[in-house]
Amino acid sequence: MSTTALPDAARDQESIYHQLSTVDSPVFVTRDERGVALTRDAAAARRAEVLAAAPAVRPESLGDPEFRKAHGVGHAYHAGAMANGIASARMVAAMARAGFLASFGAAGVVPAKLDEALAAIRREVPGRPFACNLIHSPSEPALERATVDACLRHEVRCVEASAFLDLTPEVVRYRLAGLDRGADGRVVAGNRVIAKVSRAEVAEKFLRPAPESLVRALHETGAVTADQARWAAEVPMADDITAEADSGGHTDRRPLVVLLPALIALRDRISRENPHAAPVRIGAAGGIGTPAAAAAAFAMGAAYVVTGSVNQSSVEADQSDAVKKLLAAAGAADTEMAPSSDMFELGVDVQVLKRGTMFPARARRLYDTYRSCAGLDAIPAAERADLERKVFQRSFDEVWDDCVRYFSERDPDQLERAEGNPKRRMALVFRWYLGRSSGWSMSAAPGRAADYQIWCGPAMGAFNEWASGTYLAAPGHRQVAEIAAQIMRGAAFSARVSQLRAAGVRLPARCTTYVPVPLGEATR
Repeated sequence: MSTTALPDAARDQESIYHQLSTVDSPVFVTRDERGVALTRDAAAARRAEVLAAAPAVRPESLGDPEFRKAHGVGHAYHAGAMANGIASARMVAAMARAGFLASFGAAGVVPAKLDEALAAIRREVPGRPFACNLIHSPSEPALERATVDACLRHEVRCVEASAFLDLTPEVVRYRLAGLDRGADGRVVAGNRVIAKVSRAEVAEKFLRPAPESLVRALHETGAVTADQARWAAEVPMADDITAEADSGGHTDRRPLVVLLPALIALRDRISRENPHAAPVRIGAAGGIGTPAAAAAAFAMGAAYVVTGSVNQSSVEADQSDAVKKLLAAAGAADTEMAPSSDMFELGVDVQVLKRGTMFPARARRLYDTYRSCAGLDAIPAAERADLERKVFQRSFDEVWDDCVRYFSERDPDQLERAEGNPKRRMALVFRWYLGRSSGWSMSAAPGRAADYQIWCGPAMGAFNEWASGTYLAAPGHRQVAEIAAQIMRGAAFSARVSQLRAAGVRLPARCTTYVPVPLGEATR
């Protein structure tokens, strides 16, 4: 293939970039007696030799149109959940008003607060689509049950199911409770499920109908009707499956270029086995922090993209200003894996920010102590004193009293399981630190800056590098819907650049990266 080089003088670069960034118009690479040029003028292109062309690529045209139709949104873009309500009701409402899908971060939120949040979203954006996170909680099954109860009570029509290793009665109950028979005779899933997974074996469970054993048990307890139990075999467990690559929080840190094609191939294989089943869309998450990353995901076949870490520094995130400043200063290598609170005993890690906090090292120390000791009384005296002074800043007995008060209201079964079990009691005490550390970050608790647990993936650093020197560099300018619109507009820009490169056009380097400007200015 021959290569066509566009002029790279400063004046020409400015013109080329402007033409490319006007994404709702086609562009043409032409050659005439004056040389090679890029133009949006179709009439001028007809008077010259056209060497290459790229069509208009509107941000709202990216991804799978069925995703937009099914969820009633304008873009194939999803702002994923961030636990403890960091993905706040305010954030969800802002995204809904702008035509984007967003999930409320229900993980770790007590039932009463979840009720308040879902009611607030329904009140703020009546009739607008949104989702609620349903996180698998193996150590606190009552929370999973309460989340489904709240979603059904508030008629939330979409959940983002995350951290599942297997299907549970609660996620199946939510799915089946929305089944109905449509006018055309087909089973309609009124309750949509977006499953966020990082393993093919988990994805397969959501690609197939709910297991008969779980369906039968739910029917026997009256949780679903006889019709819904019968219809369960006709629909997959999920409408959408998000391939979660290297992300913040719970993650297997899989490369997206490996995981996404693998899940698409798995989906296609299962579709061939049952061609009459509703198709399941596959989206991409993890590392989506720049327009180029979003464009790459769409080019690989993603039906939609999901952002997470980049939204935590937004104005609407329920996160402290102190943490937002740390996030806005993070680089792509400033993250580390640390033990999780909700799956502490299982040895499951979460990805967190390491720059500006000692949480990763302190959390790892607690897990190592848990592994090596049979209970709190088995911890060497010097080690115990050091942990109480430096990490907990209070005695283990005081922490245990806090645990009793907390779980008596939230999940009394936790206390019953710890009765007479020193190892279990130690786990609850250590989980107190892991659980409180995210709250300290959200409230900017005095004297606790070294203990902030800040869930974060490398996408945050990539976003900061892209936004450096632009109006988005300052956290105060990072409205969540503006971030979404800029990433999608930039992805459309990147797609046009890729099309021209594939046609053999060599663009000046300065013209190949989208630079965000306020959207009102971008259209002038």
